[in-house]
Amino acid sequence: MPFQVSPGVEITERDLTTVVPNVATSIGAVAGQFQWGPVLERVRITTENDLVKTFGEPDAATAEYFWSAANYLAYSNNLLVVRNVADDAINSVVGDVDAGTARVVNNVDDYDEDLTSIANSDTVFIAKYPGARGNSLKALAIDQSGWAIAEATPVGSRTDDQKLFLASFSDSPTTSADATASGASNDEMHVIVIDEGGIITGIPGEILETHAFVSKASDAKRFDGSSNYVGNVLRNESQYIWLGAPSQLTADDVITDNLGAEPGQPKKDPSTGAGNIFRIMASTTNTDAIVGGSLTGGNSGGAITAGQEEEAYNLYIDPETVDVTLLIAGPCNPTTGKHLIEDIAAVRKDCVAFVSPTKASVVRAAANSQVEAIKTEKTAFGSSSYGIMDNAWKYQYDRYRDIFIYVPMNPDIAGLCARTDFSNDAWWSPAGLSRGTIKNIVKTSWEPTKADRDELYQAGVNPITTQQGAGVLLFGDKTMQTTPTAFDRINVRRLFIVLEKAIAIAAKAMLFEFNDEFTRAQFVNIVTPFLREVQGRRGITDFKVVCDSSNNTGQVIDTNNFVGDIYIKPTRSINFIQLNFIAARTDVNFTEIGG
Repeated sequence: MPFQVSPGVEITERDLTTVVPNVATSIGAVAGQFQWGPVLERVRITTENDLVKTFGEPDAATAEYFWSAANYLAYSNNLLVVRNVADDAINSVVGDVDAGTARVVNNVDDYDEDLTSIANSDTVFIAKYPGARGNSLKALAIDQSGWAIAEATPVGSRTDDQKLFLASFSDSPTTSADATASGASNDEMHVIVIDEGGIITGIPGEILETHAFVSKASDAKRFDGSSNYVGNVLRNESQYIWLGAPSQLTADDVITDNLGAEPGQPKKDPSTGAGNIFRIMASTTNTDAIVGGSLTGGNSGGAITAGQEEEAYNLYIDPETVDVTLLIAGPCNPTTGKHLIEDIAAVRKDCVAFVSPTKASVVRAAANSQVEAIKTEKTAFGSSSYGIMDNAWKYQYDRYRDIFIYVPMNPDIAGLCARTDFSNDAWWSPAGLSRGTIKNIVKTSWEPTKADRDELYQAGVNPITTQQGAGVLLFGDKTMQTTPTAFDRINVRRLFIVLEKAIAIAAKAMLFEFNDEFTRAQFVNIVTPFLREVQGRRGITDFKVVCDSSNNTGQVIDTNNFVGDIYIKPTRSINFIQLNFIAARTDVNFTEIGG
């Protein structure tokens, strides 16, 4: 405590209640090609409906990626998804009275970084993300002038757009309080987004979202202090569009003189040079004064390359940035799968990667060719306890397209691990009759014989089998490590991930403390109760924690290090059962022939 220079009482507190925390074990992560959604940005998805809403329904190009995500969500509700697109993918756009020039805006960071260029473009609205799906959108804006024109137009002569605005909003946009206070007028507007093509909702003309009484003034505020500027409202709240050039929202005679305004900022009245005065929003050639229209020019692009796939997965590399435990490879090839195992999972050391054979190896492959093809790909994936491989694809119903398709099964194996976390613990095997049942499957792409299963299991590939009365089961719990140690089992690898991750978090409390007997005893007292609890939950059979002067020598202390040795005896899953049946004569006493 600090020294006192005169009599008194000083009160301090010291917190010695540090414990080993619980850590998440069921955070799935996948990357790939989708119809819609932010590009190269991690998005947390909890349900299949959420997946559809964010990334769109599957099509021929995206189905295997979509169902890789959806199939995992059948077992768990915590999935991170990263979308990537081909180089030729582009956003759809619309100008004030023309098509506008299509451009690429992948995500919110792209939008913010390119704001100056966007502000000087000929677009008024830009589809939120690249893809042909944006071509289904129609985005319109109206201000007080346009509303007045619509109201003054005889009912029978009103355009569909005028009818839509009058029916969708309660009153005309006028002048906000902020604009009035600064001597400006007519800054408010209504924005409406429509699924004109019906691709998004299935209903052509369905209203997707409305934004009422937003402002053209960049500094406009709502009553709660948040921004009411139309560009910020669409940036933060719209699921479908960005604002393009703000100049597209004002009349030609108003925007000819910039008067020093920055790109993206409201223009001053050229006649007075004061205030943010807006007289007519649309160009003079647009007689109903409604800005916007049908978005066009969007393109989903071709198939993504292996490099683009890896680029998306690289958003999961840093454990300090993102927490991931189950890395799902989906339909990736062995090159990308090897990258996931060796360069992400094995480097992070707090997650495992799930891979499947390529489609060509197991779907409609030549008879008796599957085992050798799978073993070849297993060799390409490499040997690691941080990788888990299955042996088949599954045949399932795609209800969005009303067809049956083949999809990889590694998302299901990851899902079994996640489901086991909820029903038991991470250190239980996800295989077998109790926990290994595969969901939403018609059949597997091929059925291995017992000899096939023996050969694959020896190579570190987990067979998936169909058993009468039980359904389709994961019938193995090996990692891809070829060296026969405890870590060639899924439950042991995941046990150590949990222990290492949780104890490492608790050990951070030791940083910058003194390496003395008190600190070392504190570490032992933190770790021991945690391991005792894991032992009580059947994760380990025994353990020992050593953190004293025997491993924290003078050399260790002088180099500012701290050593804790934690010895673990993991529990093992049963893989082989032998049942011995012995027939005995009627007059034999069992104590005479059996132990």
